[in-house]
Amino acid sequence: MNTFINKLEEGIISLLLASMTLLVFVEVVFRFGFNVGIQWAQELTLLLSGWLVMFGVSYGIKVGSHIGVDALVKLFPDGVRRAVSIVAVLLCLVYCGLFLFGSWAYLGKLRSIGIHLEDIPVPKWMANSILFVGLLMMVVRLLDLLWAIVRGRAEGFKLLDEAKESMYLVQKEGTALDGDDE
Repeated sequence: MNTFINKLEEGIISLLLASMTLLVFVEVVFRFGFNVGIQWAQELTLLLSGWLVMFGVSYGIKVGSHIGVDALVKLFPDGVRRAVSIVAVLLCLVYCGLFLFGSWAYLGKLRSIGIHLEDIPVPKWMANSILFVGLLMMVVRLLDLLWAIVRGRAEGFKLLDEAKESMYLVQKEGTALDGDDE
C-alpha cells in the first residue's frame, strides 16, 4: 500500500510539472509565433505551480530533500539530539496546524461567497483547495517522522547535507583526475 501511495504521489508531481511546462511552452509558441494567446493559460499555470509546490513540500519531508542547518544539533549527544528533533517536529506541527485552520477558514469563505476563477469556470475554493490538502499531507508526513523519532528509527529531519555532498563530489572528481594521470 505504501509503495502505491509513493508512486501515486510521484506520478502526480510529475504530471503537474509536465502539464505546467507544456502549457507554458504552448502559450509562448502561440503568443510569439502566432501573436495570439490562450486566455486561461496564466491562471492555470499559477494554479498548477501552487499544487506542485504543496505536493513537493510534503514529498520533500518524506525523502529528505529540504535544506536545513543542523550543525549545532549534531554536536549534542544522541538523547539531546532526539529531544531537539521531537521539539522541532512538534513546532512544525503547530505551524502547519495554524495554517491548516486558516486555510479551512479561507476556503469556507470562498465557498460561501461563491466566486469563480477569473478565466476558468471553476469555483475558486476548489482550485485553491490544495492549501488544505497540502497542509494535511505535511501534517501526515510530520506525524510519521515524529513517530519514527520516538521509536528510534529516525534521528530527526532527513536533511540534505550540501557540504557533505560537495566534499564527496570533490573527492570523487579528484580520484577520477588522479586515475587519468597514470
